[in-house]
Amino acid sequence: MTDSSLGTAEQLRDPNYTPALAKAVPLGIQHVLAMFASNVTPAIIVAGAAGFGFGSNSPDFPNLIYMIQMSMLFAGIATLFQTVGMGPVGARLPIVQGTSFAFLPIMIPLVAGKGVDAMAVLMGGVVIGGIFHFFLGTIIGKIRFALPPLVTGLVVLMIGLSLVKVGIQYAAGGVPAMVKGLPEFGSLQNWSVALVVIVVTLAIKFFTKGLLSVSAVLIGLIAGYAVAYGLGMVDFGKVAFASTFQLPNPFHFGFEVSAGAVIGFCLMAFISAIETVGDVSGITKGGAGREATDKEIAGATYADGLGTAIAGLFGALPNTSFSQNVGLISMTGVMSRHVVTIGALFLIVAGLIPKVGAVITTIPIEVLGGGVIVMFGMVAAAGINMLSDVNWNRRNMLIFAVSLSIGLGLQMVPQALQYLPSTAKILMTSGLLPAAIIAIVLNLILPEDLDK
Repeated sequence: MTDSSLGTAEQLRDPNYTPALAKAVPLGIQHVLAMFASNVTPAIIVAGAAGFGFGSNSPDFPNLIYMIQMSMLFAGIATLFQTVGMGPVGARLPIVQGTSFAFLPIMIPLVAGKGVDAMAVLMGGVVIGGIFHFFLGTIIGKIRFALPPLVTGLVVLMIGLSLVKVGIQYAAGGVPAMVKGLPEFGSLQNWSVALVVIVVTLAIKFFTKGLLSVSAVLIGLIAGYAVAYGLGMVDFGKVAFASTFQLPNPFHFGFEVSAGAVIGFCLMAFISAIETVGDVSGITKGGAGREATDKEIAGATYADGLGTAIAGLFGALPNTSFSQNVGLISMTGVMSRHVVTIGALFLIVAGLIPKVGAVITTIPIEVLGGGVIVMFGMVAAAGINMLSDVNWNRRNMLIFAVSLSIGLGLQMVPQALQYLPSTAKILMTSGLLPAAIIAIVLNLILPEDLDK
């Protein structure tokens, strides 16, 4: 339901229209609230997988604060690439960029248990993958035929399924507690805090409207945080010592080229590019009632890649368009790109203030686990929704069955590939890449009349 006080129906469908500032600023903040929790979560997960940053006494704790800070800063900068644009870069549409979940199945094996030193290899992959992603903008329209909903839906579903395990581990007390066999792992207290987040998120999502409903995950995290604080689980540690202003540091984690990282990020760039195509189409259909133009799709892909490459140079993770904000545009009916630009400026300001990142690090892992269970479940559900457009004949069922079985199976039993070279092992045991490759190849070579 749109608000007529924001402008005429024709104005609301125009990306170049700007509502009055008193209306535009709250709408911009609404976009930030819708994506905030999802945007900073990948940085926390990658740091946790690498084994640094948790607990204020960790010597690498400042690196976690820095990663969270960069997640906000470069989400804002990448969003400006989309909304303001420069040359062919940017769709000039209200597209909100944020740190991508899609790359986590590749990033986690690359850094698992290797500490902060592993981040140089990761950043090398982010930068080179971002450059590759940028150049996909020149051909994105020509390769869409090879990536129908059967393929893209399967991949998004696999992303969600591969990450659900992380949510359960976090809700039960975190990976370090699990590995060490600590008695508090899986305790009633840990699960109670995580369940508060889940229950409050669901209640807010389904029993409220407008801004509250859009911010359901964020409000759920705040509720869980309040309960955890009451239980003495919150450690403010070094928040007071975090600086009030800090510029990004070039090559903060270093830069190292690894074949496994580069191949993995480049292959995932295809998936991320197709997700962005879907988001652009969703924005133009939901906000303006039209199809996206080739120029808009190419511009959005250029912005995706450029935003990712620049982020990697400063120690941030890959960026992509955020689907939850696409739904927000459909809900508000406000197509103005300038509204999203205002939200981007808020993200940039927050990204320059380390104290914001330091406060986020005080969130107990169990609280984050409750939010992650919801977020990753929604990723899997989005994949299922994409698959609803598939014609489920015997041909497509066979492609889906083989791809899912092999991809999910390799992910569940990584030891099955123990004799592969290390680079190939990282790529294959993610499960995501083999599933995508099998689905794409089978979809191209199997005849459409297989059922006849």
